[in-house]
Amino acid sequence: MMDESDDLDIQLADTTSAGDVGEADREPIVVADDDVDDRYSRLRLIPWWDQDRLLSARVMVVGAGALGNEILKNLALLGIGHIFIVDMDNIENSNLSRSVLYRESDEGRSKAEVAAARIKEINPSIKVQWFHGNVAYDLGLGVFRSMDVVMAGLDNREARLAINQSCWKVNRPYIDGAIEVLHGFARVFVPPDGPCYECTMNELDYKLLSARRSCALLSRDELLEGKVPTTPTTSSIIAAVQVQEMVKLIHNRPELPVLKGKGFVFNGLTHDSYIVDYPVKEDCYSHDTYASIENLGRSVRDTTVGSMLNVARERLGLDAQLEFDKEIVSSLRCDACGTGERTFRALGRVTETMGRCPSCGAMRNPELTHAVYGNEDYLDMTLADIGLPPFDIVTARVGLDALHFELSGDREEALGELA
Repeated sequence: MMDESDDLDIQLADTTSAGDVGEADREPIVVADDDVDDRYSRLRLIPWWDQDRLLSARVMVVGAGALGNEILKNLALLGIGHIFIVDMDNIENSNLSRSVLYRESDEGRSKAEVAAARIKEINPSIKVQWFHGNVAYDLGLGVFRSMDVVMAGLDNREARLAINQSCWKVNRPYIDGAIEVLHGFARVFVPPDGPCYECTMNELDYKLLSARRSCALLSRDELLEGKVPTTPTTSSIIAAVQVQEMVKLIHNRPELPVLKGKGFVFNGLTHDSYIVDYPVKEDCYSHDTYASIENLGRSVRDTTVGSMLNVARERLGLDAQLEFDKEIVSSLRCDACGTGERTFRALGRVTETMGRCPSCGAMRNPELTHAVYGNEDYLDMTLADIGLPPFDIVTARVGLDALHFELSGDREEALGELA
């Protein structure tokens, strides 16, 4: 019986020309006795492979569904040493036909939590941290900055766009994947140059994003992301390509070209695949990369808005203002009955139902802010009180001059085992 690699070797030998090195002339690869029991010994046979580099790598995976399961399984097998898992959903019965990490007994549990435990079973030597929440609103920019690569397997444009913008701000590569039925694609975006995810969006994408908002910009309760039909085989293929690109990014070697600014498109009906080049949108809103970021040993829970403003003014002068990464709803005002309610949460967190006036039922208008000028009546509230997530990054600005402060006092809370 042939070994699983014999057939490939035969094909390679058949394509060798008279001037090339043939099978009989190849230098045999010898594994030292000391390495026989090494978990990664077969990987180390690859000439350029650097297992120590992979063991020290830090990779975030957003989405622990069909694609995410395959990505996480591969990361664990490869020995990626630090893995951060993000998902906001719980396991459903329909996940069991497409997700290798879940069992029937897991129904109702957090996807991120269960996936973290299962990949630790696959490879106990890796460090894993899970986060159950919304990547667009609940995860501080400092978490993105702490990673080497961010990977995602999502069916949600809003989340993709949020990941893209966060990665661009902190200069981290983003590997996006998507699947539907027997088709799929994997794309690699590397800031600060080249195209990003938003550069690939068309008019339909923007219309669908807009449809998620009411006239008052509040999130529509009834508009949920549709369920995408797919198979576990397609997710295996696309996730494998995503992880392969991650391996090349981590190694950062000239002989390992990465799909930077490109996409791998797979047609499962015919097994055709091809590469797409994405153009750069010169006026793309996502192309905002922070020039430098300073660690500020403070937490969002013990830093008031006023004290953060004082830090900004100590550094940039009395005209400095604070800017936040997202729009914050400071209050909801009902023009019909003249009432108002303070709310302080990210705009995407406020739904139409929450926006209804409890007195008259009219839709209230949100009062939005993304900056602090010093005359606000909430300067004594903490950054957490006004909706900033732990380990976030706050910007101080005067005109075109800006400083960016990472609230690193939250590092251990946000990163857990990866801190």
